[in-house]
Amino acid sequence: MFSRLREDIACVFDRDPAARSAWEVLTCYPGFHALQIHRASRWLWSHRLRWLARWISHWGRWLTGVEIHPGATIGRRVFIDHGMGVVIGETAVIRDDCTLYHGVTLGGTSWNKGKRHPTLEAGVVIGAGAKVLGPITIGEGAKIGSNAVVVRDVPPGATAVGIPARIIMNEQDQVREATAAKMGFSAYAVTRTEEDPLSRAIHGLLDHAVETDRRIEHLLLLLERAGVSVDDEAATADRFDPNYLGKIVD
Repeated sequence: MFSRLREDIACVFDRDPAARSAWEVLTCYPGFHALQIHRASRWLWSHRLRWLARWISHWGRWLTGVEIHPGATIGRRVFIDHGMGVVIGETAVIRDDCTLYHGVTLGGTSWNKGKRHPTLEAGVVIGAGAKVLGPITIGEGAKIGSNAVVVRDVPPGATAVGIPARIIMNEQDQVREATAAKMGFSAYAVTRTEEDPLSRAIHGLLDHAVETDRRIEHLLLLLERAGVSVDDEAATADRFDPNYLGKIVD
């Protein structure tokens, strides 16, 4: 028991730079408290003391703001940061070394009595406010962006963002998201598989912007290799000036 407690304290230090002492973690971290209470209620649940397990879980929710059903399976070194508003359903499974931030829901999408909540493989990180719904699997080392709504499996190592969540895996997706951020808006809600013409248009604009930037960088590199000096200010602010070419040449 004490070895698990030490592990839980150590993982807080590993993932929260605000933690200053073991005493602070023991007394001031509601996510840490919620996990200790869950271990007690889970033990009672597994020994078929179901009402008592629910009663302890209920008081844990009142004390910490974290609702964990005693039937949920939680591994080692799991960290719930801030904690408030986290909901973990009865058939949810959380493997070792996962991290959940505040407002996360691991919920169900049906009323059947079987498996209806998500499974998080080892090392998964769920951002604040994200909703992971249904008997889906989030692969090892995957990340779920803040406020995402995930209703299908996420492959290991991938990132899921948006409503409904889209999966970012390949380099093109990553460049597209970076370009969207630079342009001052988020394309997180745009899904590759959607047939919405607006979604396709936004993807096309982002891809065009990426390709244009690549070509401009290549041209500037060729100019520099040819011994032509390029003025950074002219190359950005005055790109569409009729005298632009004259400004970039010494």
